[in-house]
Amino acid sequence: MSLNAIGKVALAVFKESVRDRVSYSLVLFSVVLMGASFLMSRLTAGQDLKVTKDLGLATMNAIGLLIAIFIGTGLVSKEVERRSIYSILAKPLSRSSFVVGKYAGLVLTLAVNLALMTIAFYVMMLYMTWTTDDWITQGWRAPALDPGLLVPIALLGVQLMLATAVALFFSTFSSPLLAMLFTLGVWVAGHFSGDLRNFQTAVDSPAAIALARGLYYIVPNLSVIDVKNEIVHGKAVPWPSVGIGVAALLAYVGALVAAATLVFNRRDFK
Repeated sequence: MSLNAIGKVALAVFKESVRDRVSYSLVLFSVVLMGASFLMSRLTAGQDLKVTKDLGLATMNAIGLLIAIFIGTGLVSKEVERRSIYSILAKPLSRSSFVVGKYAGLVLTLAVNLALMTIAFYVMMLYMTWTTDDWITQGWRAPALDPGLLVPIALLGVQLMLATAVALFFSTFSSPLLAMLFTLGVWVAGHFSGDLRNFQTAVDSPAAIALARGLYYIVPNLSVIDVKNEIVHGKAVPWPSVGIGVAALLAYVGALVAAATLVFNRRDFK
């Protein structure tokens, strides 16, 4: 596996994603949603800042996931459908470099899109500061341009790295539709990991309880590094748990990329 080859594939994926209308259309849509959240926040007396932050971060979360799913699930399947996979594999490029490069390229694309949404988010926060009376801003627990908001955004980036790895893994052996469903399922289950652990309190079926407990141990826990509420509402962030959660997710990402590489290396395209 060559770093130079991985870099070339990653750059090619990034350029293709930039030319693709899906990613920047979703980013533009996120800006529109953020603007709408600002207008909606004006209807909530005394809670406008919290509402704007909540909806803005939720928008970035949803749009980032959509980009990861729509582009990630087609990273390998598109090459197979176009029959371009044969010419790619005929080049002096290992299959491992191809898969890792595809993943790195999409992560780079997500990082750029997340940065653009972050800039738009802070511009909206700046405009909110300018258009709000001083006697109201003095009552805010945290400023609109709170640098602490970068923490949940950075942790969202880690979650999107995982979503991308899941999408890549399933795209190596299944159809894009199934890969989308599997990735979305892992994302939802990861955010409701605590509910899966306590599922026995809601149902009496031993089979359902066993299935939920199995998913709890298999699916990565995304909720542990989701600190949007803590940052927005001024609560304490459980940093030790967050640190362990980030390390676990990065290890999960490495395992998924390695598994995707293994599956792709053994796949027969003849």
